[in-house]
Amino acid sequence: MSSSLDKLKALTSRLEDKIEEKEKISSVISTEVKEVKKSEKKPSSKAVKKVDVNCDNVREENIARVKELYEKLKIFEKSPDFDKVFIYKAMNLSGIGLKEEDFGEVREGKYIQVIAITYEPDKNGKKKAKNISLGYFGKAETLENTLKNEIIEFVLRWRYEKAFQNVEHYKDLISRVETPLDTLF
Repeated sequence: MSSSLDKLKALTSRLEDKIEEKEKISSVISTEVKEVKKSEKKPSSKAVKKVDVNCDNVREENIARVKELYEKLKIFEKSPDFDKVFIYKAMNLSGIGLKEEDFGEVREGKYIQVIAITYEPDKNGKKKAKNISLGYFGKAETLENTLKNEIIEFVLRWRYEKAFQNVEHYKDLISRVETPLDTLF
C-alpha cells in the first residue's frame, strides 16, 4: 500500500509542477496580450491628419506629373482642358501590356494608343462604353523605350488620381452616414 501511496504522491507532485508551468505560461501570454492591446489603440486624430497631409503631398506630386506628361505626350490635342481629362471613367493602353504577366511588353504589329473610356447613351437611351483615342504613338516596333515608359506612366498616374477622386467621394458619403440619422436627407 505504501508503494501505491508513493506513486500517488509522485503523480500529485508532477501534476502540481505542470499546473505551475501552465500558470507561468498563462501569465506571460496575458502580459503579451495586454501589451499588444495597448499598441492596437486607435490612432489619435492628429496621426490621421498627418497621413492625410502625406496623401495630399503624394497626390499633388502625382497630379503635377500627370499634367507634365499630358503636355509632353500632346494629350491636350485631343482633350484640350486638363481638368476634364478626369471625367473619363477609365483609361487604358492599346499595344502595351499593363497586366502583371505582360507589364510593359509591346505587342508586335499593334499600334500604340492611349484610350479613354466613357459611357454615353445610345439611341435607345442605354449606356454604352465609348473608346476615345487621346494619343496615337505609331507602330509598336518603332516605339522608343523612353516614350513607352512615359505613356505607361501617364496612364498609371491618371488611374492613381482617379482612385484618389473615388476615395474622396466615398469619404464624403461616409461622413454623411456618420452624422445623426435625422440629418441624412
